[in-house]
Amino acid sequence: MKPVHTIAAVVGLVMSVSAASADVTASSSTDPLGQIERNVLGLFSSERAALQAVPASRLRAITAPMRQDRTSDGIYTSQWLAAQPAPRRTAEWECMTEALYFEARGESLRGQFAVAEVILNRRDSASYPGSICGVINQGSGARNACQFSYNCDGKPERITETAVYDRLGKVADAMISGRAPRALTHGATHYHTTAVNPSWASQYERTAHIGDHLFYRQYYPGRSASN
Repeated sequence: MKPVHTIAAVVGLVMSVSAASADVTASSSTDPLGQIERNVLGLFSSERAALQAVPASRLRAITAPMRQDRTSDGIYTSQWLAAQPAPRRTAEWECMTEALYFEARGESLRGQFAVAEVILNRRDSASYPGSICGVINQGSGARNACQFSYNCDGKPERITETAVYDRLGKVADAMISGRAPRALTHGATHYHTTAVNPSWASQYERTAHIGDHLFYRQYYPGRSASN
């Protein structure tokens, strides 16, 4: 090969390599996958910096598994109630079942359990009689002094819906025995229907609204109010 041809070949090779290198460089700068990768890395970097600025105690609170109170899961259903044993028909059970029948038989199952909660909350309060029957019958011998309105409405207490009564008897037994928790009214001691607005309602703390009933917790010592 003549020298002039050799020089031309070398120059051509160098130009070809340079051109190829230029193509590679140009294509890498416009590669969409490469750009996405750089964007993702940038996001991770920003996120890391943000997390480092959060106090450790806050991070633990954010990442801790959520605690769930599963105590009452599945209880307020017809299936759960049907599976409960036959009630122990004590005097306390009879008083509770009667009160639920006349006060809450038109309510949902949750509403019926909620009324039972109020009765038990009163029984356990020093402001009220210490028995279920005592709580339900309190004030029934004096005009306008009943704590449960069905005792003072002037109507005879006749139980005509026996299937409903039996169902409410299971609600009463589940609550009295403790198989069902007091998980609905947050310690309520009073309730009234949404159709009325008693004077005490503005003075007590409302804790729940279930069906047609509003529930309240009495927080003035020594105060009492009828439902």
